[in-house]
Amino acid sequence: IYPELGQIKPLVTSSVRVYRLIYKTEVNDREIRASGLICLPGNEGGYPVLCFQNGTNTENSNAPSEFFTSPLYQMVEVVASTGYIVVIPDYPGFGESAAIPHPYLVKEPTVRSITDMLYALNEVPAEIMDGVSVLNEYNLIGYSQGGWATLALHKALELDYDNDFNLKGSVCGAGPYNMSLLFNTMIDNEYYSMPVYLGYIINAYSAYDQFTNEVDEILNQPYADLLPSLYSGELSSGEINAELTTSIPGLLTPGFIEGFAGSPVYATVREALSENSITGWKTEVPLFFVHGDSDTQVDPSTTINIYDEMIEAGTSAGICSKEMIPGADHGDGVVPCMVMGLIFLMNL
Repeated sequence: IYPELGQIKPLVTSSVRVYRLIYKTEVNDREIRASGLICLPGNEGGYPVLCFQNGTNTENSNAPSEFFTSPLYQMVEVVASTGYIVVIPDYPGFGESAAIPHPYLVKEPTVRSITDMLYALNEVPAEIMDGVSVLNEYNLIGYSQGGWATLALHKALELDYDNDFNLKGSVCGAGPYNMSLLFNTMIDNEYYSMPVYLGYIINAYSAYDQFTNEVDEILNQPYADLLPSLYSGELSSGEINAELTTSIPGLLTPGFIEGFAGSPVYATVREALSENSITGWKTEVPLFFVHGDSDTQVDPSTTINIYDEMIEAGTSAGICSKEMIPGADHGDGVVPCMVMGLIFLMNL
């Protein structure tokens, strides 16, 4: 199906064992049980960690630990056979924590939950590890929402965790790193083809008190009242799109369209988008950005801009690089990002 994976196939050296890991983390200062997958090489030895952050998902049944036989997740799980311990978080709101809203593109609970899973990996009983040990070498890769989560995690592990994790390198694919820019590109036209993303952001930011506005100040009815039921973990992106509208004036209130850019009424919305964006900094750890240059869902300018920010902040061009995939829309970029990203990490 994916001829590009022929570049990875010769590197396969073992079988893979896949486990569901349940661990503790905190969301809004409340302890919860979260979950994800760990994938162990079949051969004994010490292995570096590869942590994969998946893209936008609205269905609990499609979360990594709920649908571990998904071809997408299997493509990641099998990477363990090339000499990594692969970690695939569910994110809060899925798997073991399906009863709470998913903090979609909310930075703090996302980073905290992934980091706690990395800590928990080191507590897996020896009888499960069966001769496999965790080296203090961490590699990160993700696409779309996962690209954003990967960059946020990279920055946190490098700057905020006192060298608990020896970060070796990261690959970020088509992520909405600048949330303000993403939101502007979504609402700046008469139509937006994926209203599911807009609704997801508004629902999560409302549920996690990221702004003070009521949802019906942002969304027209009946969409404002429908929102929590649409993002209950039972509907697909396509089903949610069908319940919303691709018309921006039909979806968003006139007051929000007119006032989003500068009205004090929507100041906390702007602040929330800014606070959940990822700004450039001087990284000392290899970082690779990938994005399709024809992406209609996450504007390619998000990647171009964050790369420029990283360089302007003092990051060496030898440390940070980017690849724009010619002619690739959002879905087209997933496999090339994974293949190029894995080769990048393996070559470090």
